Amino acid sequence: MKVILAGAGAFGLKHLDGIKNIDGAQVVSLVGRRLEATQKIAADYDIPHATTDLAEALSRPGVGAAILCTPTQLHSAQAIQCMEAGVHVQVEIPLADSWADAKAVDRVQKETGLVCMVGHTRRFNPSHQWIHNKIKAGDISVQQMDVQTYFFRRKNINAKGEPRSWTDHLLWHHAAHTVDLFQYQTGEKVVVANAVQGPPHADLGIAMDMSIQLKTESGKICTLSLSFNNDGPLGTFFRYICDNGTYIARYDDLLTGRDEPIDVSKVDVSMNGIELQDREFFAAIQQNREPNSSVGKVLACYRTLHELEQQLKSQA
Repeated sequence: MKVILAGAGAFGLKHLDGIKNIDGAQVVSLVGRRLEATQKIAADYDIPHATTDLAEALSRPGVGAAILCTPTQLHSAQAIQCMEAGVHVQVEIPLADSWADAKAVDRVQKETGLVCMVGHTRRFNPSHQWIHNKIKAGDISVQQMDVQTYFFRRKNINAKGEPRSWTDHLLWHHAAHTVDLFQYQTGEKVVVANAVQGPPHADLGIAMDMSIQLKTESGKICTLSLSFNNDGPLGTFFRYICDNGTYIARYDDLLTGRDEPIDVSKVDVSMNGIELQDREFFAAIQQNREPNSSVGKVLACYRTLHELEQQLKSQA
């Protein structure tokens, strides 16, 4: 399968590293913002073509799939561009930064019938897969999720500490992981969603602190705290409070509520959530099926984010 990858930043490199472990997938073109830097990364990964033009990459002979790791504000338009070019697409989280754009991508996917998958990595991390398998087996049921998403982003930098060309967002990017995961793990719709946020950053123009509460139709709840002001351990930490045990997930590590480690190394073929995400994307294309975290399966998350955004605007 010939693949193009757009966005050679921190997450683009994570995908390139993951794809190296997947048989039958070859990245044939790399798209970046600055040609010289993109050419260097392409050379490092033995990618034969580099460009700053997504359309040029899509027109390369035999291209069948695209992975988008570009700035959030480009995701929806570029996902549609890929599908209109007849190319299956995986777009990194978030699908869009507005409900209208998310619905537009879903509409084009339905019109084309192509695979359109969104990078909701938490569905693929072995720690969260272990929890999901226990839920499906009927061993546990989530009663509450307490989640902390903390970064130190008082300057506009990416995960590698390099300057960003775009501005990140607590709601449309980082909250999307948890809002989707909560609905995925409970198997229920969110029927109550509340949010408050702190004042916007003077230079970045975005809220640096946010608190979100969710409730499903049967009464399961989620409390999510997000901050770009936190100077300490970075990342997202999940506490699953269940009817039969408590579990703490820290990326690919899983512990009981008493800090006893749980071995999740045999849950899937890799411990790399991004690699597992890409494996699902390629498998869905080859098997002509809907992937886990397809645009259709994650759309409810973006409806909830839209409702939360409307609340926050009304509080301003």
